[in-house]
Amino acid sequence: TLVSSLETFELGFFSPGKSRKKYLGIWYKSSPGAVVWVANRNNPIAEGKGVLTLSDTGNLLLNQTNTVVWSTNVSGAGNPMAQLLDTGNLVLKDNKSMSESYLWQSFEYPSDTLLPGMKIGWNLKTGEERYLTSWTSADDPSLGSFTYRLDKNGLPQLFIDRGSVKRYRTGPWNGIGFGGVPAVPNLFFKPIVISNENEVYHTYEPASKSVTMRLWLNQSGYLQRLIWEQKSNEWDVLYSAPFDKCGSYGSCGVNSICSSRRADACECIEGFISKSQESKNCVRESPLDCQKGEGFRRLDGVKVPDLLKIELNESLNPTGCEAECLKNCSCTAYANVNVSEGRTGCLMWFGDLFDITEVSDMYRGEDVFIRLSASGL
Repeated sequence: TLVSSLETFELGFFSPGKSRKKYLGIWYKSSPGAVVWVANRNNPIAEGKGVLTLSDTGNLLLNQTNTVVWSTNVSGAGNPMAQLLDTGNLVLKDNKSMSESYLWQSFEYPSDTLLPGMKIGWNLKTGEERYLTSWTSADDPSLGSFTYRLDKNGLPQLFIDRGSVKRYRTGPWNGIGFGGVPAVPNLFFKPIVISNENEVYHTYEPASKSVTMRLWLNQSGYLQRLIWEQKSNEWDVLYSAPFDKCGSYGSCGVNSICSSRRADACECIEGFISKSQESKNCVRESPLDCQKGEGFRRLDGVKVPDLLKIELNESLNPTGCEAECLKNCSCTAYANVNVSEGRTGCLMWFGDLFDITEVSDMYRGEDVFIRLSASGL
């Protein structure tokens, strides 16, 4: 095996669960079961021996009886060197080059685990996306059914998808954290979103070097933030997502709000009524007509509606945001979001509102202002 300098991570061959197939992976040295990256996810070594070599062309090659099972497939290393860093990143670089850049790195090819310093998101220049993909099962690390990715439309928010179906989403990034997730104190970690003309991505950093943490998308489609407890030599779950019956995406219909505190979790937003007894969807009691007297009712501390039809105006203050929404007859709601420290943004919704969730004090919620007709108010 290859072990990082502080003996945090180890690279080698492993057989997951009850499987007898061999894979090349990286795991925590103190917890060999916590595999954080797999090279040959869809090409296991079923028979014979696997050998990892560094070729004179500057590539890592995984061979099984003279057949290449996996390779880094890059060019340009005159004096290649592969190194396993203490971040868990396996890197390939030119040993004589003074440049700090890598020819290849495993952090650019995530498996099912997001480590501190890893990115998920988009390279806006190339259109390339990085995201997590679950294992198929505990015995099979091949590409599974679930992905965890960053949606870059409007404001960044995070999703768990199953194929093309959304299973869970956070609220949008507000400059401090993502909405609708536990507002974990920064004793543990700091979430980060970087958005510029070249890329938009999410990462995180632990609050101190003594915190060992990973974010894991398991084979059942649940996201777990895990912290290593040194005294018990076990992983503690800081939180899981989806959290409850309201955590599942779209658990209620349009223009309704989900609350796990109620036996019947779904109810129409104030000013709306159920479309029919069979339907979870809600419609307005009195339609908007853009007449004088229309206004807004505040929903306190919620995960805001999904960003399906929205406009974001970062120059408007809260008063200007309300006035701007009232001017447009098809604007149905607005919220003021902190898009960065010291600045606010005006987020406006158009059309039906979907996937609103009431959140408790331990979760990060926003206030949303729902437009109602004069008679509705």
